[in-house]
Amino acid sequence: MEAKKPSESRTVMTDLVLPSETNPLNNLFGGELLARMDRAASISARRHSRRVTVTASVNHVAFNRAIPLGSVVTVEAAVSRAFKSSMEIYIDVWIEDRESGKKTKANEAIYTFVAVDETGRPVAVPAVEPETKLEKERYEAALRRKQLSLVLAGKMEPNKATELKALFND
Repeated sequence: MEAKKPSESRTVMTDLVLPSETNPLNNLFGGELLARMDRAASISARRHSRRVTVTASVNHVAFNRAIPLGSVVTVEAAVSRAFKSSMEIYIDVWIEDRESGKKTKANEAIYTFVAVDETGRPVAVPAVEPETKLEKERYEAALRRKQLSLVLAGKMEPNKATELKALFND
């Protein structure tokens, strides 16, 4: 199976924040943003694997900036690393200034998707071949995040988490 570049899975979704999608403070509901990020991540995972994919986990979400009513919101997702059947998708959320058009990063998230066959069983996915500096940083960090998640879930012994040892040992 030939490795793929993150750019091959890149998904960009742009939309407007409507009144029915806002909370009493006239900002986008967090759940609405989570749904948008999940859809973008799902498309990225499918583009990478060319299989049906399912959300396995939402590993990290940072709501750093409120997204006001009427904002133009862009959700960008790409596979940052692939393992046996799972894929980590890194998501950046941008808002666009109404007058200048300048984009500002509002939020980010990391989701994990699994490729499955027609019966719902996990199937192998291609490796990721990062190209840019940012892609390489996200690729390298993905293994640490995966190992930490496995240790916290009790699915990996801490002494087997090779990528985490460097964080805790001098």
